[in-house]
Amino acid sequence: PGVQREDAESDWSADSWSDYGSRDKPGTTLGRTVPDGNVLFPDIFHTNHLLFYERFRAYQDYILADCKASEVKRFIAEYLEKVLEPSGWQAIWRTDVFEVLVGVVDVNFPALKAVVQLSEPFLCESQDSSFTLECMQELLELKEHQILLQELWVVYDESGEFDQTALAIEHVRFFYQCIWRTWDEEEEDEFDYFVRCVEPRLRLHYDILEHRVPSGLVADYQNLLSQCEELYEKFLNVRNSISSNDSDSEAENVSMVEGLKLYDKVEHLKQKLKLIENPLLRYVFGYQKYGSLQAKGLRPSGAKVIHVVPWTMTANLLHLLARDKLCPESCEELEIQFHRDPLTAVNACYEGDTVIICPGHYFVDGVFSIADSIELEGYGLPDDVVIEKQGKGDNFFDCTGANIKISNLKLVQHDAVEGILNVHHGKTTLENCVLQCETTGITVRTSAELLMKNSDLYGAKGAGVEIYPGSACTLLRNGIHHCKEGILVKNFLDEDYEAPKITMVNNIIHNNEGYGVVLVRPAMPSEMKDASAQGTKELTMLRLRKSNSRIILMMWLLYMTVGDVLFPALGNTQPTQAGDETACAESSRQEQPGCVTDELELYKQAGTSEQTENSEIANVLGATSAKRSQVHKKRLSKLGFTEADDNLMSQEMFVSVEGNQFKWNGKGSFGIFFF
Repeated sequence: PGVQREDAESDWSADSWSDYGSRDKPGTTLGRTVPDGNVLFPDIFHTNHLLFYERFRAYQDYILADCKASEVKRFIAEYLEKVLEPSGWQAIWRTDVFEVLVGVVDVNFPALKAVVQLSEPFLCESQDSSFTLECMQELLELKEHQILLQELWVVYDESGEFDQTALAIEHVRFFYQCIWRTWDEEEEDEFDYFVRCVEPRLRLHYDILEHRVPSGLVADYQNLLSQCEELYEKFLNVRNSISSNDSDSEAENVSMVEGLKLYDKVEHLKQKLKLIENPLLRYVFGYQKYGSLQAKGLRPSGAKVIHVVPWTMTANLLHLLARDKLCPESCEELEIQFHRDPLTAVNACYEGDTVIICPGHYFVDGVFSIADSIELEGYGLPDDVVIEKQGKGDNFFDCTGANIKISNLKLVQHDAVEGILNVHHGKTTLENCVLQCETTGITVRTSAELLMKNSDLYGAKGAGVEIYPGSACTLLRNGIHHCKEGILVKNFLDEDYEAPKITMVNNIIHNNEGYGVVLVRPAMPSEMKDASAQGTKELTMLRLRKSNSRIILMMWLLYMTVGDVLFPALGNTQPTQAGDETACAESSRQEQPGCVTDELELYKQAGTSEQTENSEIANVLGATSAKRSQVHKKRLSKLGFTEADDNLMSQEMFVSVEGNQFKWNGKGSFGIFFF
């Protein structure tokens, strides 16, 4: 990037930055940038640093408003007519192969193009020397001296006269580079284009810039986008060849079949893109891919090693280690290695090795990728053996080994995109650990197994534990608290996957923002039938959900209804008024004693016979969930959704549920979301 020179402080207040304001202020409010390269081009306006809310407000309030997809170009042209200076300014015309200084003499607003001529003196920089003055003049004549506005970078001017011109062109350039898709114009006009496409894509762009999206998911999105653009171009070529040929030949029939196949592929890719662009669906569906971890297997010698990581080594500590850990019954062939940090020790492990971490506070900048069956053990209490992540990154612990055990550690996560621990394959046992999270907590992927016992997990901005279909998760005597959701069970991705197998015994799930447990699963036929009985409107909506527009309708429903019920932090982007916060707080204070009393009564009833069958305990917990959800149930049932189910805990996924306590969770013990 070029060097920035700020001649005046940028004033990005709510009134001064807008595309209609500040013309009466003396001097520019924008910074300047020195262009890269060997040619001494004049400085240009620095406009590519705009914040999310600045672009959001420009597109929503001034440029696109409530236009439809087919009206986008016309709305942009009308906006430019109001703010763009039609002539009298210079710009650098940039392409992939050259840059040249031009002067703008007019603007063709309907075509979103500027009429330009070469500036004097002639300034041009290219990858080769073929772009001479004569060559550029011929090129401009071929283009009728008209250039797309997004290819122009406005030359800096201190007067402030061209501030709005520079900002307007920046908005157009960003829109066509980051927001607009070639297939958008063919989308249905029933929906507001800004709400349907611009806002989710704009949010995704800034989520990526601020490292809120896993790097693997970003790569997937870019690949999907490239594939979709390539296939859509092929589809257009096939469609144009058919429309230009009126004959009913065999070749045309083949082209029609090919066109239909391409259309189906494009629609499939577009739906995948929409799932990633929508922040709520991106959160619910999650990201399943991970880096391919290769297990080392056994050492060539067959020996097993104990790796010791001391913060500081004293004679007394060495004596205790030798007594407790380093001298098993058969220690003649035992090899011991010492390491400076836990990550180095884990990376040096082979199948069957053990890592012993001595008391201390270790700062690690990297990812623990564990592909072999090893043991990672803290020597002492969890609060005495702390591993804290430094630096930004997607993951902290990635586990794919057949049998991994982690014990007596405190893990502290910062600046991560994914959860604190991901179990992708094999079995991971987590015992007597403390996990201080920042994003999601533990994720148990399909075909993986987690055994978590006597541990404490808190602070996750997502779910404390995410459980995927086809996985097995056993939770024994744990605390899961102060997370957005306690446990999120995903049972919807594919009919081929089995329901997750979950055992929950004597856990305390409390003080979470949402529910203690949230299930996401497809609606059963009986539930669909009950919903359709509500009337013609509900029946129509259910049919729509099965049609090609299923994803579109689902996105709207999630945003408008479920977003603020099950996932308030993701579904609601509007600021809360102070009065509303006070009212909510007072309502919560008034309601809590009664709720707590009811819960304690239920716990007493359940505690009188801990040997009661799982189904009886499930009925008690399910009744609690149903009671808590009555406020929202009527509203959601009109849309074909049911938030709580009386038979919730009797689902086949829950293998064993005994002695769990659910206290002071913001929305109740259990909730269910039908997909």
